[in-house]
Amino acid sequence: MRPNTRTKTKAARKGGRRHPLATVALIAIGLGLTGGAYAAFNTSTASAEQQPAAASQESIDQGKKLFQSNCATCHGLDAQGTVNAPSLIGVGAASVDFQVGTGRMPMAMQGPQAEEKPVQFTDDQVKALADYVASLAPGPSIPEQKWLNGDGDAAAGAELFRVNCAMCHNVAGAGGALTEGKFAPPLTGVSAAHIYEAMVTGPQNMPVFNDLNISQQGKADIITYLKYIQNNPSPGGFELGSLGPVAEGLFLWIFGLGAIVALTVWITAKSN
Repeated sequence: MRPNTRTKTKAARKGGRRHPLATVALIAIGLGLTGGAYAAFNTSTASAEQQPAAASQESIDQGKKLFQSNCATCHGLDAQGTVNAPSLIGVGAASVDFQVGTGRMPMAMQGPQAEEKPVQFTDDQVKALADYVASLAPGPSIPEQKWLNGDGDAAAGAELFRVNCAMCHNVAGAGGALTEGKFAPPLTGVSAAHIYEAMVTGPQNMPVFNDLNISQQGKADIITYLKYIQNNPSPGGFELGSLGPVAEGLFLWIFGLGAIVALTVWITAKSN
């Protein structure tokens, strides 16, 4: 009777075991649920950030005419892009407001990057162009004024700027050289709207900082920091362009060493 009982017990235990693929299935389900939740959160956040303001059909039509007259040669008649310029479908109103509103577009000539120059359009025309491009597909919209007032946390903005921006733009926002003739422009004198738009669109070599990277309040804090250092004198005295040790060392070599040589010559002439 005992062997028979043991056989039944083993059979019962074997029947109660999980299938070898059960663990794999549970892990797959867990990963699927986690990925789905993250995708839903990501989509909702991006949609909230990129939801464009309502534009009138009249403004969109005017923007389309301006685009076809001034931009279609490079970007294509329907903004689909060409071999000379990228597609603008999905770049949003913020990209147009930054590129055209700073004079970078239309480009005067092909080069390593589009440089800032006098603006070629009026404010109303820039807005119409932005409205037209925004009507083609969802993209980052022009920021609300509440993020541009410069009344955020300058200390928090300084920390965010040092971590994310200073390696290219310099810790004081004075700009810096990059590779292949490109450069990070200085941020002094740049409007708060254009600084915000650059962060959400990533022009030239600049990465895109959406709300998942830097929140809207974080962007407002960075703007506050940049405006603070622009409006307040350096506690260290003469800034020498805020270009760092190279400019400071050159200053010492020219003026410091020059002063020592001049003093030596004067003392020698005096003794003679």
